[in-house]
Formats: sequence, C-alpha cells, structure tokens
Amino acid sequence: MTLAGLPAAVPLCAQTAADGIMLGKVDFTATLRVREYVWDWFQTTAPYQNQYAYSGDLLRLNFAEKVGTTDLDAEIAVPFLLDMPNKATGPAPQGALGLGSNYFAANGNHQYAAMAFLKQLYVRPHFGAKESQSLQLGRFEFNDGTELAPKNATLATLKRDRISQRLIGTFGFSDVGRSFDGLRYSWTEPTADFTFVAATPTRGVFQTDGWGWNRIGFGYAAFTKDWGHGNHAADTRFFAIDYDDFRHILKTDNRPTAVRKGDTENIHIQTWGAHSVHALTTKAGTFDGLGWGVLQTGRWGTQIQRSYSFDFETGYQPAILPALKPWIRAGYTLGSGDGNPNDNKHETFFQILPTPRPYAMFPFFNMMNTEDAFGALILRPHAKVTVSSSAHSLRLTSVNDLWYSGGGAFQPWTFGYTGRAVSGNRSLANLYDTSVEYRATRHMTFTAYMGYAQGKAVMHRIYPAGVDGQFGYLEAMFRL
Repeated sequence: MTLAGLPAAVPLCAQTAADGIMLGKVDFTATLRVREYVWDWFQTTAPYQNQYAYSGDLLRLNFAEKVGTTDLDAEIAVPFLLDMPNKATGPAPQGALGLGSNYFAANGNHQYAAMAFLKQLYVRPHFGAKESQSLQLGRFEFNDGTELAPKNATLATLKRDRISQRLIGTFGFSDVGRSFDGLRYSWTEPTADFTFVAATPTRGVFQTDGWGWNRIGFGYAAFTKDWGHGNHAADTRFFAIDYDDFRHILKTDNRPTAVRKGDTENIHIQTWGAHSVHALTTKAGTFDGLGWGVLQTGRWGTQIQRSYSFDFETGYQPAILPALKPWIRAGYTLGSGDGNPNDNKHETFFQILPTPRPYAMFPFFNMMNTEDAFGALILRPHAKVTVSSSAHSLRLTSVNDLWYSGGGAFQPWTFGYTGRAVSGNRSLANLYDTSVEYRATRHMTFTAYMGYAQGKAVMHRIYPAGVDGQFGYLEAMFRL
C-alpha cells in the first residue's frame, strides 16, 4: 500500500518549471533513484540462490519547452544494474527466485548492465476553447486512470495509488520502466475528460535497452467525470481497451505445453471496464469507497477469451488522533481463473501491460487467477513522514489454473508473464508488509520497505525446502 504518501518516483513530465533549471527557454529537470534490494525468496536447494542483494539505479534527464501553445519534451533514461545474482533461477516449477533473476536473464545473463536510451520524445499542441484539447505525438509515458486529477485530496490519492496502472502503466517501480510510441488525444474540462490513446509499448522494464518496440498494439478510450456536491466527492470513469499481441511466441496459460506450442495465433482481447470512487467528509472523519471492474472478450490465440476482474475497497480517516492522521482501509480483489485447460475458452483474467507492484508490494503475484483480501493502516505522524502497513490473505481463484506473476510484455521474445502449476491447491500465502517514506526536502525522498510472505499450500508443493519469503529495499530519490 502506498496510500497517503507521495509516490516514490515522480514522473519528470509532471514536474513544474520551479522544480528544474531554466537553460534559456528550456526547463531542465533530473532525477536519480538509487535502490538497494534484498531478496529471500521461498527456499530452494543449492546451488540456486534464493538469498541475494543487488543495486538497481535510474537516472533521468528531461528537457521541456513550451513554444506558443505546443509542448516539446525530450528525456534520456540511464538505468544501471549492479551485482545481479547469476544463480537465482531454479528448476521448474520453482523458476525465477525473485526479480534479480528477471534482470539477469533479460540482460544477456550479465551481472552488470547499463544503457542510455530515449525515454520520451514528443510534441503536444493544445487547441480549442481555452486550449482544452491536446494531441500528443511521439514517445511518452501513460498510466490508465490518471486522465483527470480530482480536486478532493482523498480521491486524488485513491486514484493514484489504488486505481491507476492496473491495466496499462509505465512499470515505474522497475529499474527501467516502459514508454509508449504513438498518439494521445485528450479533451479536458475542469470536471470531465475524454482520452484516446493508440500506441505500441517499448522494450524495457527488466531489460536496460529501452530503445526498441514490441510487436503489440493497443487502443484505449476513456471518459472520466469528477462529480458530487457538498461533503460528497466522487470520480467515475468508463473505459475500453483493444489489445493485439502478434509476437507469435509461446503463451503462458494452463494448457499442456504441446498444445500451447501449436498455438501461434494472436492474443486479441477487448476489455470493458469502469471505476467509481467516493469520499464523504463528516464531523467523525472522512469515509471512502472504491469500486473497479472489467470484463474481457476476444481471442486468446485459438481460444475464446471470457474473463473478468473486480476490486472493492473502503476506508476511514477518523477525526480522532490528529497527531497520527490514521487511515484505515480494507478491500477484496479477484481476478478470474481458468477452470478447464482442455476446452476452447481461456477464462484467466489478463492484466495487459500494468504496473503490478502497487497492488502486489512484495511482487510474487499479480491480479491473474488471484483473490486478495487485505487490510491496511496508514499513519502520517508528520507532514514529511508516511508509515503504511498491510496484511493480505492470498488465494488462487481456480485450482486448475496457474500461479501467475509478471507485468506484461517487455521483450519481443519473452511473454512477460510466468505461471507455475499449483497441483490442485488454492491457498498461496499471507503477506505482511510495512513501508516508511521520509520526504526530507522537495529534492530528496527516502523510502524503506519490508515484506514477509508466509507460504501456504501452493508454496509447500513448489518449495518444500522452505515456504516463507522476504523482500525489502532501501531507496533514495534525488530531484533537481
């Protein structure tokens, strides 16, 4: 849970001129994120590494200028990975023993990797009455659900931390991230927005070379309305996504391997969804409620796609204990699973191109074939400090499906999601975690995170040597 604190990484394109240095008419901004990871993945046997540490760092240099009513932006990213583990991939079905394995494999099995690449390069003219319309062309970043920022602080935080990037995101938590090449049209009024995006995702995420494309295209259309009155604030969005993956590589699903190898047809999925988030302010405090849900149709190769996912959450910020400003939250998320690997339907919810980490802080799972019942407590004892703790009970939706992890395509030759057979078990793990964020100045932020996963029946099947896992990191973010 990242609620109530500032995000660990503020996108450079969202910073104001006051945050950077003016080089003539060009606004120059830079961030350096330094992060040290420690993994203690669910236990395997020698010689494989489930315990290791490494450093993942990201430098971003942004140059922005406004010429008349047109925004111009160019950004260079330089990720550098230090001391990746070289034995963190176990035998099937154990697989990758934490994200260190992903970085090592995605960078040619090198323990050290770095690359400078073009993160953003776009032109965005504004036009229409009061410049309410814009057309962004080129390479840019986009997170679904962020099209309209509510004026209400509770709604703005919930949209940023609990709605955005569930389906399409920059994967900004990774040490490389992803961008999108294409176009974005927006019509924005103070309380309403219509956005259309047509783009292809770039490479990156775990691979430090973020120059190229993936053979994937998507279209996204959404209408968002900020409404409510008096003490009741509300934000509602309706959206649709058309996704086409024509890489013709081995798909990750619960069918037998021989069947999957024979299916090289496109993944062409339509996603129809909505969210609505509300905040009610009373003398007793602020109450909030959130609903998000999608249905999916289309084709999963030779199979018919029929899947769904939903999330319901509620929260309360009591008027008492003003020194701590507590925020108590609870919720339940479900992503459908496939109950029959031998029919012509693929019923596993497909998360498309998300940033999965906000919804899986210890990233050993995602929303696919997963049930997540959680509670959280956020404390804000100081304007510069946020402490967030949460507990999750994680189960798989279908015992005949897989335990999935990952966040979507990042290389033409890697599917982007992995799956492990669960041998008829549903109970995955209990997850307990805490993060502390200290915003020392407007230019420096420090974050510490620690998560502990208590493995259940699925883990006992796959990791009999030890079913508990831990993951933590220390991060320093410097902004110029």
